[in-house]
Amino acid sequence: MSEIIGNINSVESMGLVDGPGIRYVVFLQGCELRCLYCHNPETWDKNKQVLKMTPQQLINKIVRFKSYFGEDGGVTFSGGEPLLQPKFLTECLKLCKQKGINTAIDTAGVGFGDYDEILKYTDLVILDIKAVKPKDYEQITGQKMMRFNEFLSACIRNNKHLWLRQVIVPKINDTEENIHNLKKFISNIPNVLKVELLPYKTIGVDKYKQLNIRYRLSDVPDMDEQKCKALEKLLLI
Repeated sequence: MSEIIGNINSVESMGLVDGPGIRYVVFLQGCELRCLYCHNPETWDKNKQVLKMTPQQLINKIVRFKSYFGEDGGVTFSGGEPLLQPKFLTECLKLCKQKGINTAIDTAGVGFGDYDEILKYTDLVILDIKAVKPKDYEQITGQKMMRFNEFLSACIRNNKHLWLRQVIVPKINDTEENIHNLKKFISNIPNVLKVELLPYKTIGVDKYKQLNIRYRLSDVPDMDEQKCKALEKLLLI
């Protein structure tokens, strides 16, 4: 049997926004979504020449930082889309749990593989809800919503703790109607520990220029952070 090799875009040894506490964040290469506001287009191509590692090689690096994690921190597998490398992801999660390390996956829920097996070794799922209506979802991501729904169903079936996030973009989903629909959608999901609305930023525009990819939101400004916070408060009413 050939050894599992993971394609890794980059790592961050002291992440503070990718789950609770201090996290070692692994950004896996490859994503099939083409979100209008994606700020990491360099992670799309699954065949791009990136850092290649076995699960054991990666864990050997991670354990060096274990003393920084404390009670709340741990490892977060992000991307790209971590679910597009299910065998590598599963093995890494297993090794983390063997070392007593808290695990999270930061995902859009669009991959493949044995989700039940992946979630068995996952303490927290940080799930990006692109949209709650199929038509809006397809407009934002370029994909049907079915695969997202399949992963969400697996999270519910496996009783996983969830952090839910949605990027709020001017002229696209910055309305009270969208927040009302999002709140209704979330009300049917158990074990939601946290919901965040993230204001859209134009920080990824230069990457598109470097990669010679047309940026489709060139006429859209940064989301007003105060308005985003006001919309987030509507989720609590």
